Amino acid sequence: MSSTSSTWHALAATIAVILSVGLASCTSKPAEEKAAPPAEPPVEKVELPPAPADFPQMNIPEDNPQTPEKIALGHQLFFDARMSVDGSRSCYSCHQNEHGNGGETPLAVGAKEKQLTRHSPVIWNTAYFEAFYWGGRAGSLEAQAKGAWGGGNMGVGKENLDAKTAELAKIKGYKKQFKKVFPEEGMTPDTIAKAISAYERTLICDGTAYDRYAKGDDSALTAQQKQGWVLFMGKGQCAVCHAPPLFSSAMGVPGGLYYNVGIGTAGKAEDQVDVGRSKVSEQDADWGAFKVPSLRNVAKSAPYFHDGSAQTLAGAVKVMATGGIDNKNKTPLLADRGLSEEELASIVAFLGALDCGKLEQPKLPK
Repeated sequence: MSSTSSTWHALAATIAVILSVGLASCTSKPAEEKAAPPAEPPVEKVELPPAPADFPQMNIPEDNPQTPEKIALGHQLFFDARMSVDGSRSCYSCHQNEHGNGGETPLAVGAKEKQLTRHSPVIWNTAYFEAFYWGGRAGSLEAQAKGAWGGGNMGVGKENLDAKTAELAKIKGYKKQFKKVFPEEGMTPDTIAKAISAYERTLICDGTAYDRYAKGDDSALTAQQKQGWVLFMGKGQCAVCHAPPLFSSAMGVPGGLYYNVGIGTAGKAEDQVDVGRSKVSEQDADWGAFKVPSLRNVAKSAPYFHDGSAQTLAGAVKVMATGGIDNKNKTPLLADRGLSEEELASIVAFLGALDCGKLEQPKLPK
């Protein structure tokens, strides 16, 4: 390159710098006015987990297919207390890692510290069920999400979901994501419920010590746990209601099964008893009956039963293994199995082999 050309290039560069500085000085604003807004967290990418080979097929609604972006959006909403009426509760508030993904207190506590009527259950593998809540009153995860959001859990009120949605839509990070994930529908109470449900369908627990043992790893269980497994499937008759691999009655039974085992009936007049499933079905045969919960992560999720009345897993197992609590509608499936204290302890030890993982806290948009 010639020296003349180099000189002209250098001169042009100098002029450009001078002009840019001059223009900047002419248009400068006070520092507080030109401060950049805080950077939005990137949309979290979540890979779809492979379906466990021995699990039943998961039913995913045709109008709510799974996508990584939708799952990431639902993940944030699940953990966001701004969803509630007073900013105090998120979905995660009732399903925390510290309490095994279930409730901390015997009865759930909702927004504005309102005590609810039932215990918060573990939600690992919840997508394999077809009805939700202890009495099965919601027919889909989407319906359950809107029910908890508009009901006592988050306290918004069904009639106020649109207003709360408009409030959440002011959060730039959510507005941007909903535009991408739901380009036609936008941000509505229904699409919020769809996103949360998409995330919940990824909460699959299938890598426990029991699962490794079932796949041939003999060292995955201790000797006591192996004995407990034999008792669980045999003498204890636990698997009649808590069938593997889900350890619930959901597999192959639409909506799951509901049984009256006597919990919450002792010493109460009939009009004081939580009638459970019969409030939904309006059938006398369902009086005092509740959904059979999954036992995955059960060792970490005290207290137990729909009313949280059993403080320890050993206590809950003993109630069930000795025939439940007598009442006018107790299921004949329960009976005293004659298990020794040592055998009961072995079953409790086995249930520890169903421990699941933890939910991950996402970054929330601002």
